[in-house]
This record gives sequence, C-alpha cells and structure tokens, in this order.
Amino acid sequence: MTTNRSTPVASSASMRSFECISAGVVAIVLVDLALAGTAQAYVGPGAGLTAIGTVVALLAAVSLAVVGFIWYPIRRLRRRRRSEDTEQVNSGAGKPS
Repeated sequence: MTTNRSTPVASSASMRSFECISAGVVAIVLVDLALAGTAQAYVGPGAGLTAIGTVVALLAAVSLAVVGFIWYPIRRLRRRRRSEDTEQVNSGAGKPS
C-alpha cells in the first residue's frame, strides 16, 4: 500500500524567522567564544604528542593534496608542451633533404 505524501513548502515568513534565529545563535556563539576565559587544565605528554602528531599529519595531508591536484597536472602539461616543441624542431628545419 502506497501513500502519497507531499512535502510542505516553507513560507517566506518562516524562512525569515529561521534566518533571524540562526543569526542569533551564531552571534551568541561568537560572543561566548570571545569572552571565554583560560582553561585551568593539564595536558599530559600523551595527549600533547597526540595533538602535535595530528597537526603534523593534517599539514602533510594538505600539502600532498596540493602537490597531487595542482603540481602534477601542471608538470604533465609542461612535459607535453616540451615534447611537442622538440618534435616540431626535429621534424622540421633541422633535417637535410
């Protein structure tokens, strides 16, 4: 047995009220973060090394992503152009007939 369910359409008034509420929540979070005091907490050597290792791994992942997605395609294009240029030079004026 199938039922026909229609999705409710939000009115513009409800969307505006949602935007106001979400803007208020963002403002409260930003004020709370700005007024946060110092945390009186101890970070042991295990947690500290884990945090440092996580940051290093994140930086390595971002740098490898940049190399993989940006540098290698540029490198391939440069090699292709260089090989096309050398083929034109070798096939053209350099050979005696």
